[in-house]
Amino acid sequence: MVELKTDTSIDAMREAGRIVGRALTAVRAAADVGVSLLELDEVAREVLREAAATSPFLGYRPSFAPTPFPAVICASVNDAIVHGIPTRHRLRDGDLVSIDCGAELNGWVGDSAISFVVGTPRAADLRLIDTAERALNAGIEAAVVGNRIGDIAHAIGSVCRAAGYGIPDGFGGHGVGRRMHEDPPVPNEGRPGRGLPLRHGMVLAIEPMLIAGGKDDYHTSPDGWTLRTNDGSRAAHTEHTVAITQAGPRILTARN
Repeated sequence: MVELKTDTSIDAMREAGRIVGRALTAVRAAADVGVSLLELDEVAREVLREAAATSPFLGYRPSFAPTPFPAVICASVNDAIVHGIPTRHRLRDGDLVSIDCGAELNGWVGDSAISFVVGTPRAADLRLIDTAERALNAGIEAAVVGNRIGDIAHAIGSVCRAAGYGIPDGFGGHGVGRRMHEDPPVPNEGRPGRGLPLRHGMVLAIEPMLIAGGKDDYHTSPDGWTLRTNDGSRAAHTEHTVAITQAGPRILTARN
């Protein structure tokens, strides 16, 4: 069931989204060669503490997971697509890092993700990240009243496929509100004009995931969480929480 949010609720979700934006900005600033993923998780925890917010990630355990998630960020490096668990791994020059973070404030959730390179970037990685951001922007532009979920999916998928990248099957965006994952699912590839109509008050987490090697295959690491590319190629992940409004899409996790 899809819950339509009131304008007041959307404003409250924007406050949660501001915290997510601050956390991601702080993590990006702290990420450097030699910094551990656990240290980045602590940076995000401090932002949440200062804002009196909680993490919808910490302790989260969906049906596929063998254990509750132990951190407030997902930290996915190089061939990890999403759901990477922060560890003592220290970042190396040229690592491609994707950070996913959420915040819950006054009962409302914000969810967002960024990808970036630590140290000296490879041109191929910058192209991958740029394409992920363009795919996200295309999905957001399609998130208008009168369109359908398939229009968002088609916009994202068209950008990814035109650039020659793979899209992990079965993973994509979702509704968000009182809970981190709500209806409806938002695929990263689909047919335009199909699926649920978009209405004022719907709030969606739109999140492209790209595989540099061009294939869609992936596997789950032994930790039961981290998804990795089968061919060892690198991956990128971007995400915003977006409200569908009569005035157009409203990004609730925009970073200042």
